[in-house]
Amino acid sequence: MPMGKFKLVSSYQPAGDQPEAIKSIEEGFRKGLKSQTLLGVTGSGKTFTMANIIEKLGKKTLILAHNKTLAAQLYSEFKQFFPHNKVEYFVSYYDYYQPEAYVPGSDTYIEKDAAINEEIDKLRHSATQSLIEHDDVIVVSSVSCIYGIGDPDEYSHQKISLTINEKKNRDDFLRELVKNQYTRNDIEFSRGTFRVRGDLVEVFPANEDSQIIRVEFFDDIIEQIVINDPLTGKQIKKLPYVSIYPKSHYVVSLEKQKAAILTIKEELRTRLIELKKENKLVEYQRLEQKTMLDLEMIEEMGFCNGIENYSRHFTGLKIGQAPPTLLDFFHKDFLLIVDESHMTIPQVGAMYRGDQSRKQNLVDYGFRLPSALDNRPLKFNEFKDKLDDVLYVSATPAEYELQGSQNIAEQIIRPTGLLDPVIQIKPADQQVELIHQEINQEVLKGNKIIITTLTKKSAEDLTQYFQDKKIRVKYLHSDIDTLERIALINEFKNDGFDVL
Repeated sequence: MPMGKFKLVSSYQPAGDQPEAIKSIEEGFRKGLKSQTLLGVTGSGKTFTMANIIEKLGKKTLILAHNKTLAAQLYSEFKQFFPHNKVEYFVSYYDYYQPEAYVPGSDTYIEKDAAINEEIDKLRHSATQSLIEHDDVIVVSSVSCIYGIGDPDEYSHQKISLTINEKKNRDDFLRELVKNQYTRNDIEFSRGTFRVRGDLVEVFPANEDSQIIRVEFFDDIIEQIVINDPLTGKQIKKLPYVSIYPKSHYVVSLEKQKAAILTIKEELRTRLIELKKENKLVEYQRLEQKTMLDLEMIEEMGFCNGIENYSRHFTGLKIGQAPPTLLDFFHKDFLLIVDESHMTIPQVGAMYRGDQSRKQNLVDYGFRLPSALDNRPLKFNEFKDKLDDVLYVSATPAEYELQGSQNIAEQIIRPTGLLDPVIQIKPADQQVELIHQEINQEVLKGNKIIITTLTKKSAEDLTQYFQDKKIRVKYLHSDIDTLERIALINEFKNDGFDVL
């Protein structure tokens, strides 16, 4: 087992029950135990224990959380713990997502509609590239990591590698960029685009928002590779070589693309025969028209809307075989930490059935080929098969974790020495006035206040009420964008306001 890759930076040392828990879990993994549980009460410093275990084991680590906000909090904390290592964030990149669906009862077809968050898409690319190029990687992820993504080997194979003094035709380089789904834009230069000025080619990589790659040619020789600031054009550093990864995780070689087109056409022919035999003429026409249009787009552009529905053909997998996911970028030797495991594990198990029930209607009524069913999240047994060392972390682990663990380490004593708070119940008829009094008392002591409400609207209304009372207060709920939530929580921690 490799050692010394991770360097934990903290002004604190393990205390309370932490040293014994760290020792017990580390020794367990070194003895070959594959599944352990960290049972720690709230406030016992489970996150710090997790960080110490990562440092001691020295393995690539995936931290799995059950929602984006928790993942964002963990990402922020681990960035602080491991400033010299690669800490990445991998969650769904949709700010809004309406999946493609068909409701037979009302004959309603709902087209896929989504708003992609460019910043999160950048972070996803950064995560996959770090896993390919580095060993000291921690990825904090939601259950998005069990959904189908491009083949890691193909993604890595399609990267464009450039070296100074290498012989390279500029036009060939431009064609490679287009094949990897970069678009030329000489005016509006943004992530996933490139621009050309004579013998100078500037590329805005898919995993960046603050650096661009400038490649200078002299005839057919790469004369210089420079990293520049995209806004000022100021040179940041010169490089002897660089790798430019595809803009999409779904890119494949031209050979695989041609093979995929043939197998899609073959599946289409087979499915159309089935529909004709069943006298489903509307479905027949619908499927033929839609699939042929997609194939034309793939042949001309290399991609189409909803290309992920044909992913089995591009990856060359068999019917029903598990799709490649983020887990495949780790290969086999890695540590999985399941945070709040009593919530996260059931969520992982539930993803597959919901996805399949929606897509089955699309297949039955001629909106998609049957291979669309293989663009899916992992089944739970497939998820388990991809794991190596697993640490479940929870204050209330479920029966699944407890029964499956070969060792359970407990953290009861908090490093701070604090005991569970006393719970006071007060009448509801004057609750807002009572809360106001409590806020004033706690703010005078320099403390922070978190208030939970039943609805989003009541959170907003209560915030407005207290703002009118000159209290520093903000609200947080699921309508706020993922990255804004991170900024809000950090602002709260850094004394930007008093009440959340």
